[in-house]
Amino acid sequence: MDREEIINLIKAQTDIRTGLGFDVHEFVEGRPLILGGVHIPHVKGLLGHSDADVLVHAIMDALLGASKLADIGVHFPDTDPQWKGANSLKLAERVAQLVRQKGFEIINIDSLIIAQKPKMSPHFAQMSQNIAQALGIDPEKVSVKATTTEKLGFCGREEGIASVANVLLRKIL
Repeated sequence: MDREEIINLIKAQTDIRTGLGFDVHEFVEGRPLILGGVHIPHVKGLLGHSDADVLVHAIMDALLGASKLADIGVHFPDTDPQWKGANSLKLAERVAQLVRQKGFEIINIDSLIIAQKPKMSPHFAQMSQNIAQALGIDPEKVSVKATTTEKLGFCGREEGIASVANVLLRKIL
């Protein structure tokens, strides 16, 4: 290996990117509640053009941001009828392809669901599994957590759910 190849190898191994994603959807009657691809029993679901999976949306935005590929609104606009009712995990598969095409691998994902109700912890393992499968990564790389807002704000009043995600990417050769 010559000097230039070694330098390029070092650059590739040290090109680490973080991405932050955020999404929010309001509760409405007559829709299922889907988070991380899991149908969660609840009296209301989330309003959105797609399935309104706020957790997956935040993760997709974090992935797109870290790889400098804009955001989900650019790739899957709510003005486009082809995305009406779309399964967010299918959209995440496409995002993972874009990230890989840009030359990145997903190192890990840390995500947080912000909701007063329903109880999320019984569903964490399945959410992590679903997200990992859609992204083509090991479930050990996907952390899903939840918190309440102690009844403060729109989440605390049970008007909707928010989610935040942080991702770590590394440039691959």
